[in-house]
Amino acid sequence: MAALEAYREYQRIEDLEDSPPGEEDLLLHVPEGLKDSWHHVKNLDNFFTRIYHFHQKNGFACMMLSEFFELVQFLFVVTFTTFLVNCVEYDVLFANRAVNHTGPGHNPLDRSKVTITDALLPSQQCTQSIQENSWIIFLLIMAAIFWIYRLVKVICNVLSYWEIRQFYIKALKIRMDELCNFTWQEVQDRLISLQREQQMCIHKKELTELDIYHRILRFKNYMVAMINKSLLPVQLQLPLLGDVVFLTQGLKYNFELILFWGPGSLFQNKWNLHPKYKRSGNRLELAQQLSRVILLIGVANLLLCPFILVWQVLYAFFSYTEVIRREPGSLGARRWSLYGRLYLRHFNELNHELHGRLGRGYKPTSKYMNSFTSPLLTVLAKNVAFFSGSVLAVLIALTVYDEDVLTVQHILTVITVLGVVITITRSFIPDEHMVWCPEQLLQCMLAHIHYMPDHWKANANKSETRDEVAQLFQYKAVFILEELLSPIITPFILIFLLRNKSLEIIDFFRNFTVEVVGVGDICSFAQMDIRRHGNPTWLSEGQTEASVYQQAENGKTELSLMHFTIKNPHWQPPLESSVFISHLKEKVQHDAQGGPSAQLLLSEAPLCTSLQSNESATGPESLLASVLAHPVLTASGLQGRDHRFIPASTAASAAASILASLSTSQLPQTGRGRSQRHQASAIHPESTVYRSDCTVIDRSMSFSDSRLRSNTLHSEFASAEMSLHAIYMHELHQQTSHPQRGSGHWHSSVPMTELHGSAGSTPSLVTPVHLGGWQEEEEDEYEGEEEINSGSTLKQDSRTC
Repeated sequence: MAALEAYREYQRIEDLEDSPPGEEDLLLHVPEGLKDSWHHVKNLDNFFTRIYHFHQKNGFACMMLSEFFELVQFLFVVTFTTFLVNCVEYDVLFANRAVNHTGPGHNPLDRSKVTITDALLPSQQCTQSIQENSWIIFLLIMAAIFWIYRLVKVICNVLSYWEIRQFYIKALKIRMDELCNFTWQEVQDRLISLQREQQMCIHKKELTELDIYHRILRFKNYMVAMINKSLLPVQLQLPLLGDVVFLTQGLKYNFELILFWGPGSLFQNKWNLHPKYKRSGNRLELAQQLSRVILLIGVANLLLCPFILVWQVLYAFFSYTEVIRREPGSLGARRWSLYGRLYLRHFNELNHELHGRLGRGYKPTSKYMNSFTSPLLTVLAKNVAFFSGSVLAVLIALTVYDEDVLTVQHILTVITVLGVVITITRSFIPDEHMVWCPEQLLQCMLAHIHYMPDHWKANANKSETRDEVAQLFQYKAVFILEELLSPIITPFILIFLLRNKSLEIIDFFRNFTVEVVGVGDICSFAQMDIRRHGNPTWLSEGQTEASVYQQAENGKTELSLMHFTIKNPHWQPPLESSVFISHLKEKVQHDAQGGPSAQLLLSEAPLCTSLQSNESATGPESLLASVLAHPVLTASGLQGRDHRFIPASTAASAAASILASLSTSQLPQTGRGRSQRHQASAIHPESTVYRSDCTVIDRSMSFSDSRLRSNTLHSEFASAEMSLHAIYMHELHQQTSHPQRGSGHWHSSVPMTELHGSAGSTPSLVTPVHLGGWQEEEEDEYEGEEEINSGSTLKQDSRTC
């Protein structure tokens, strides 16, 4: 009941719906006068999501071509597998049975050679073999039903996305040949402007950036919140293996099916939670009902397990076999796990923003994981590689001398296996130039991933920390294995684990769902409300009223608010959020006074001079590298080139100095619809922190190219600024939670409450909040990429540790 009262200020509009029943998927056009207008769009969730996907997948042609080839791929896998099972004589193919080649037209000298046609059954015999196998007939019927379903869905998508194409051209004034030159923020700005002219949403006169994010990420924010509050049963305790995180695409699909859009789900449509789940009186009955739904879906998964498992094995075989043969080491590459993507995701963070951020953190995280080696395993790996390599060298030399060696039975198999063994063993042999510096690598990781548990700090060298990072950053081989095991394990997780959390799930959706005018029901954590979900140890002391149950874990509310504000500089936060941001900026300015100057940090940071002197270098990398290198190399007072000692300080003070200088600098700005103007950065009272000389755009460039380059620069600065805020806020959180870990040179011990001013004063609103001093910020990442091997800001070699 206390939780319900905590949300009493949110206005309920239960009698108003964006869409009348039965008309959820209609896109209404006004036939007279406004024939090409998009007025009163019924399902704005679906509409905005399709607009976003259309942009991220590069337009109508690319999307439809991809869907067409998905249909073709499915047909190919089914028909090719059926052909291999029923139409090939493997005894002939493996030369276990002789083939008579004495017929007319055959050369007697070629009797020993077996051709492909010899191993194939005649078409009539092949058809008969298929017809006599009832299991094959049943599977083909199931596959045909699924393919027809996919075909109907593709046809619907063609019609729907053609409508979106017309919307881009006629309403947003974006031609298809120019779509790739527009970032999502530009498309979003045009959507917001269009709402003022044509009421797409009739319940609000104006849309905000947060409204659009809420509609696109309505269910995703719930998933992020449930992972943050450890509600979903994805962390398992297994004998011998210990703590294991298991979250696959199949398990995630079942979670969403049960909770959001499947039969018996908690939502009555795509934007409203069913009213009965908002009342606490029947929570036990609703929990039993949800438990039965979970049981039914779990049993359905158990019955379909053989078919799904066969499909998973076939798809993995056709997808990865050639890659493994060509690059065996690819199985040892790492990728962000599905659990990691939800754990590390901010509230209201779109897919391309998440992929870009994790892509920038890929190399630092890989270096951290590769820095852990086992001396015993290294010795074994070196010797196994030596013996395997010796045998492989002899076989290769023999085949070079006489290619008939390849005709020896299993010789190619031995060569392939030895190559795989050598590749795997070499992955366990560390680089001879590597130096052990886990703390600095962990700090570089944090700059991009933004989240890490408190106990990782000062424990980066422990294997327990490495194992927990591995849950977020898994081997590709582990990913493939988990997906193959998913059809078997998923039913048991649903039946025996998720059912036990039915009551907690019901309480979660009742306590953490709010109804917002013009948006519908959303997860209250997605409001990024400091007062209701802030954590006092994350710089919100005195500003939050949240209980431990209501607080987001790991500073998710505070960091998400900063991330959204930086990514959307035109967004006007509500009062409590504006107060938090203003106080944080004041604290940054205060702490910067006790730290080293930004100019000194930039000039003394390793490789910073070369970065600044390189015309192709980017300012954001220099800013972040100066902070990442500073705590390790300069905190002890190393002598600089000007024969001065840099004052000892922490990463927080270094980040505060750079952030304070950013807030007093005017970074290059680009105006829309007018000629590009790039002003030199304003001069800091002491010195210029960032000079825009190297970022001036050539006037000979086309307008679209110059705009794209400028938007890319703004995006890089926004990412760098958020990285600095993540470092700064984590350092202050550590000092608040664990004062004994604080540095003796920390000069900024002023609590946030001392920066709040008098009790009767009115907090100033930041409208809009320009944390980085630039007007616009853009991202241009693609949604569909699973792994982004992006560049890292780790500009210091590990040998400097």
